Amino acid sequence: MSPSLDDAPDFSGLIELSRLGDLDLKPVILRVQTDLFLTASVRDRKTVEAFESLAGGLIPTVDDETAEIVARKLAPFPATPQSVLAALAARGGEIRDLIIAQAPDLSARVIEAALADGSDIAAAIARRADLSRSLIEEMASRDVAAIDLALAENWQLALQGTTIALLVGRARTRPDLAQALLARPDLAPGDLAPLFLFADEELREAIGRAVGSRAALRPSPPMPREAGAVLTGFSGRNDVAGFVAALAEMLGLPRNFLGATPDPSQRYELLTLALRAAGLHEEEAVYVFLTLNETVARSVDRVYDLVKLFRTIPSGAARDLLSAVLDKPLPERLNGGTAHQPYTAPDAVRPRMAPAAAERAPLRPALPGRVRQSASN
Repeated sequence: MSPSLDDAPDFSGLIELSRLGDLDLKPVILRVQTDLFLTASVRDRKTVEAFESLAGGLIPTVDDETAEIVARKLAPFPATPQSVLAALAARGGEIRDLIIAQAPDLSARVIEAALADGSDIAAAIARRADLSRSLIEEMASRDVAAIDLALAENWQLALQGTTIALLVGRARTRPDLAQALLARPDLAPGDLAPLFLFADEELREAIGRAVGSRAALRPSPPMPREAGAVLTGFSGRNDVAGFVAALAEMLGLPRNFLGATPDPSQRYELLTLALRAAGLHEEEAVYVFLTLNETVARSVDRVYDLVKLFRTIPSGAARDLLSAVLDKPLPERLNGGTAHQPYTAPDAVRPRMAPAAAERAPLRPALPGRVRQSASN
């Protein structure tokens, strides 16, 4: 049978002894009494009051490590007195957050103690498992980074509708929030489209399928017939500014659209989506990868990964993913899909095309080994 506190040894003498010299037994006494309280077979009023008095006196005096150990044990325990929880919350920091996040019931006394130092405890509250849908939505609407991350990391909460849209939208520029959302098992791949560039290969494929199934239900606007010739022309001349400006104009995007990604290493993935959305042939895209940027061209693995991405995302899905990542709708029609599209990039030279060029015969660039081998398969 587990002991009750009435059966526990009286440590009052040890407490007095601990005040002498350098001997400090208070942390040991608090931890022992906490374990006895948690394992007691009977917790009558006298038992609870005894622990409340002892713990309430020791908690403000012990070191942070001891207080945190005790808080982790007492916070989720239903029989822990509110005064003890309040004493722990009053210590602030991580100990306070533990109490706010895990206590079965938050009394006004505990909340008041947690707020004593002027701290905002909303992020700690966001880690609780018992939040109502209205409270979740209210907390998400605050647009506070710590609260957003706490909600995203709290798998005990069911995120829905508006909350998902708000968090995913903010995660476009916040890698930590993006990774927390992508790790959740309860979010549909289609809802994660704006975070496509942050996802791993498996999740990218799932997102691509979800977006592609929707994109297949509507027609995509026709791109200028000379798009491939124009873009490969700029790329072959290493005219990066002209290339990006022309591509942005084709898709109805701002010229700085590649700068929307918080991670510069993601820009070529974004560029690949744009090339796919513009309707380029695979060999035209490979030509761009091999000529536009010398650093990329020198890496066979990098080019291979970009070509693989180009192949796995249908053109319509690429448009929708591009729109989701950039948070900008792409025009459904560009000059009626038939009129000539001017290219007014800096120092742009309009290519002179023979009639056959207008049909965009596929290019035949020399492909890196891995790409060529994969293509032959």
